[in-house]
Amino acid sequence: MIHITLPDGSLREYDQPLSVFEVAASIGIGLAKAAVAGRVNGTLVDCAFVISQDARVNIVTPQEPEGLEILRRSCVRLLAMAIRQLYTEVKLYAGAVVGDGFYCEFTHEQSLQPDDLKLIEARMYALATTNHSINHVLSQSRLGNFEDVLDGPYVPSSRVLQAFALAHLCGTSRQRIYGVCWANQQELDEWRAPQQVVVVNIGERQIGYAQSVTEALRRAGFRANSDVRKKNIGNKIRHHTLLAVPYLLVIGDKEMDGGFVSLRSGKGEDFGRMSVEAVCERLRIEVDTVTGKAAALPAIEIRREV
Repeated sequence: MIHITLPDGSLREYDQPLSVFEVAASIGIGLAKAAVAGRVNGTLVDCAFVISQDARVNIVTPQEPEGLEILRRSCVRLLAMAIRQLYTEVKLYAGAVVGDGFYCEFTHEQSLQPDDLKLIEARMYALATTNHSINHVLSQSRLGNFEDVLDGPYVPSSRVLQAFALAHLCGTSRQRIYGVCWANQQELDEWRAPQQVVVVNIGERQIGYAQSVTEALRRAGFRANSDVRKKNIGNKIRHHTLLAVPYLLVIGDKEMDGGFVSLRSGKGEDFGRMSVEAVCERLRIEVDTVTGKAAALPAIEIRREV
């Protein structure tokens, strides 16, 4: 008899070994459909992992950070597969989960153009609808050393990946395609909606802090995105200025190390460095002025990278 202890402390008994997915299905069909991984005795494993002895088990879904990261990690491989199918001579170098999504880095004899993103994204969706495991989809094409870039787990089925989009193409010789991925279409639509503030980092060292600031702004009720592309900060600022983003939060090493941000308006006004709490208070006052309603400001928690 195998005893499975769930997060709420309840105990379930099974008369033979079973997978993480089967544990989820025994709890409820809805949980089984939502499951993207499991945590067995504290270790993150994929849904096919077989439990053969007593264990503490937690079913991971896209509604929690680990589950969403698994979706985005799986999209890295899906993007790599789509690029390889469309451009057979491409050389894949790197891929990672970053910000609200993921990227792949590659070279091709003829540099890709922004218009190519639509074709690549369409191929990704075609691959996603095959309803195979990510490893099965990848087995149809050789990805060379790229297969070792990201450790799993990955989603149990490619059809789980139904809310992603390719957003940017950067570079000329060695290029990167950046995409975003969310748990459902509603969250993707919210990401696409006009933003009140965009967080931009100066270098890759500040990516974690920039995303943490973005998430804090979202928890405070603001429409916020982060632009963590490997791109010149001046280009990022000009890009979002042209998109008429009302406010930009610029983050460099000084901001990250000090636990604050530099606030700029979309019109070029520089308000200097301030805490994220002060930024939220400023934005809240502006919203209140427009709506005539006052809103409570949630506590702000920021993670700083070292």
